[in-house]
Amino acid sequence: MTETEFKKLLWDSANKLRGAMSAAEYKFPVLGLVFLKYVSDIFEAQREVIRQRLVDPNSDLYMPEEMREDAFATLSEDRDAYKQDNVFWIPEEARYAELLKKAADPKLGKLLDDGMAAIERENEKLRGVLYRDFARLPLEDGVLGDLMGIVAKMKFDPKEHTSRDIFGEVYEYFLGNFALSEGQRAGQFYTPRSVVSVLVEILAPFSGRIYDPACGSGGMFVYSERFIEAHGGKKGQAVIYGQELSATTRKLACMNLAIRGIDYDLGKSHGDTFHNDQHPDLRADYILANPQFNTKNWGADKLPKDPRWKYGVPPDGNANYAWLQHMAARLSAEGRAGIVLANGSMTTNTGGEGEIRTKMVKADVVECMVTLPGQLFTNTPIPACLWFLSHNKGPGKNGKTDRRGQVLFIDARKMASIIPGSRKQKEFSEAEIRTIAQTYHNWRGTQWGEGQYEDVPGFCKSATLAEIEQHSYALTPGRYVGATDVEDDDEAFDEQMAKLTSELSTLFGRGAELEIEVLEQLGRVGYGV
Repeated sequence: MTETEFKKLLWDSANKLRGAMSAAEYKFPVLGLVFLKYVSDIFEAQREVIRQRLVDPNSDLYMPEEMREDAFATLSEDRDAYKQDNVFWIPEEARYAELLKKAADPKLGKLLDDGMAAIERENEKLRGVLYRDFARLPLEDGVLGDLMGIVAKMKFDPKEHTSRDIFGEVYEYFLGNFALSEGQRAGQFYTPRSVVSVLVEILAPFSGRIYDPACGSGGMFVYSERFIEAHGGKKGQAVIYGQELSATTRKLACMNLAIRGIDYDLGKSHGDTFHNDQHPDLRADYILANPQFNTKNWGADKLPKDPRWKYGVPPDGNANYAWLQHMAARLSAEGRAGIVLANGSMTTNTGGEGEIRTKMVKADVVECMVTLPGQLFTNTPIPACLWFLSHNKGPGKNGKTDRRGQVLFIDARKMASIIPGSRKQKEFSEAEIRTIAQTYHNWRGTQWGEGQYEDVPGFCKSATLAEIEQHSYALTPGRYVGATDVEDDDEAFDEQMAKLTSELSTLFGRGAELEIEVLEQLGRVGYGV
């Protein structure tokens, strides 16, 4: 089965539930079954690993031939023989093959819930994480069993070194398709791959503490680990911290990280990062985040003197500058952050936001700004940008070049192309991601750079704080790189057109009224038409 066929099989399994449930609901049971199939396959494969170790003379478990069967019978039921290789212990009643035998049982949903509960009891890291509402699904008899049959066709083989990565690719593909189905709600759990890649390639989180205060399904962490491994590092040399508002989305993140063997600390529970911060004492080396854009009524009145508001109290009408300041406060002295926000954050002056931005620029906290092309996100048509913050722009750990008093502006709006098979959504190519990242690393003089930095008209510019002051501290890259600066605001095109059409209609109506009034006045003075 090719990867494409594999992914199609997954999506077919989701379609099995269409009609009975919304995408917002059915992604959890489907991903839950895929997770169960994965851990069951890896568990069964580990039994063969144990058997091979008993035969291998170079293994600590080697046994003479006459003793092997008894030894295997013992070790194959020994939890430590699995956990030492980071394989989850799966009780017999929870193994996929055993549950599949009962696919026609009208109580299948309850059996699956009990199986998931058994797995959680045996594996502390999965406690409270797995989907356990199969019995409550509003499905006709036989549908859940059919779904299990579809998922059963998937095979996960750890002998192939890419097996864990293949699962990751499938997982991301699945989340991406759910994102397309769910529309704006999808942003709660999924950030497009190419956007995450730009953040990770610029920040280069090779080791240390990585934090995402709005972690969704954990995609930022996954790509951070991939970066480490791609550059010769080892899994685990970065420590993962995160927080998620939604309890169900937090479970997705835990499953996403658990199947990849990534250790994590997502706090004691889900919760609001502003009002129930799970990591108040954390000082992170890297922060990557895609918080919800332009959140209103986020509770600013309850936090008027919060120490995080170093540059000013953010307005309750928009949480963008609350997010920026929260992340700046959670950075270590050498820490750096990359944040996805709506374009309006670069220029807005509403509710004191302009003053906060001015203070942040003057404090030399803003390191780099990147404007993104439209249509990158499945969950919103609002134009977006990337903010990069740093507490140390001088020469040292973060780069050889002294960039104090400067901000790098990159205009990437002309990059990205439509994804094959999609009519609207775009993505960056690997070459484009590399171009953006190398521009930053060359500018900063990091170990990841490959040459000298130069301003490129229409694309990038290293601007001084004095130049930024001349633009009233607006941070739109187009103003500085010399490109035609389209003043993107936070309204989608359709919304803008609807608004403008309404205004035009009003003006036409007002014009007709004025015409009648002028004619009446002319008539009164004897100049009627």
